[in-house]
Amino acid sequence: MKAIVVTDQAAGTAGMTLVERREPQAAINDVVVQVHASGFVPTELAWPSTWTDRLDRDRTPSIPGHELAGVVTTLGYGTTGLSVGQRVFGLADWYRDGTLAEYVAIEARNLAPLPGDVDFTVGASLPISGLTAWQGLFEHGRVQAGQSVLVHGAAGAVGSMVTQLAREAGAYIIGTGRAADRQKALDFGAKEFVDLETDALEDVGGIDLVFDVIGGDIGKRSARLIRAGGRLVSIVGPAEAPPADVLAVDFVVESNRAQLSEIVQRVKDGRLRTNIGNIATLDEAVAAFNPSRRISGKTIIRVRP
Repeated sequence: MKAIVVTDQAAGTAGMTLVERREPQAAINDVVVQVHASGFVPTELAWPSTWTDRLDRDRTPSIPGHELAGVVTTLGYGTTGLSVGQRVFGLADWYRDGTLAEYVAIEARNLAPLPGDVDFTVGASLPISGLTAWQGLFEHGRVQAGQSVLVHGAAGAVGSMVTQLAREAGAYIIGTGRAADRQKALDFGAKEFVDLETDALEDVGGIDLVFDVIGGDIGKRSARLIRAGGRLVSIVGPAEAPPADVLAVDFVVESNRAQLSEIVQRVKDGRLRTNIGNIATLDEAVAAFNPSRRISGKTIIRVRP
């Protein structure tokens, strides 16, 4: 099969190469999926799991990518809940070869059925962004109707999902980003927008929940905008010295079949829009991951025509 591999962490996305690899075999409780579309998060090239296994042993050359949509071709021993020929989407294990390939072996529990009227490219754009937004808002942020939510990167792949789900929950959304992102953030449901390059973030106050995808100085300043008893939810590491009366939570997204089904149902119903910035083929993937211009939204690799 064709697959994208990485061998040199220092090279970043420029170090990716398209190679021929042996098709994977299904282990116990696995399925093999013929990948039709795959998502990719560039920051995963900085994750230890891309380069080493759970015992910290080198596992390169490794196949990156953890989001997929495709069709089940093989069931491993003991696998239940899925069938050969079924359309699925989901989130692959961090420490196994990923989804930038024509086939992937994945635990069945990490997949959910993909409805026939949802395109594979849309399905592949949902797992990380959708699950991150869902878990950050509802499990860790405990968002409630009437609350104010500050969403950093509101026009991005994760931020746009956070904005839409929080809006559906009845929250008041303040989005942030660059000036060029303003209209897109408002289109996704933000009521106000803060340009982080020119506007004063400190003019915003009394926030119930901050969803931080930036960290650093922005994360530190954001923590001071939260009312007593509010929450700071981060996917970029622990907040630095948050106020004592603010609950700060940082988390790593986990696969969850029930949540994936909830998310894709909202897509079917028209309540949730995905945020795809670019679609490329597997042959074009390396160039697509090294764009000559900034792309707002997720890059999806269409592995099969």
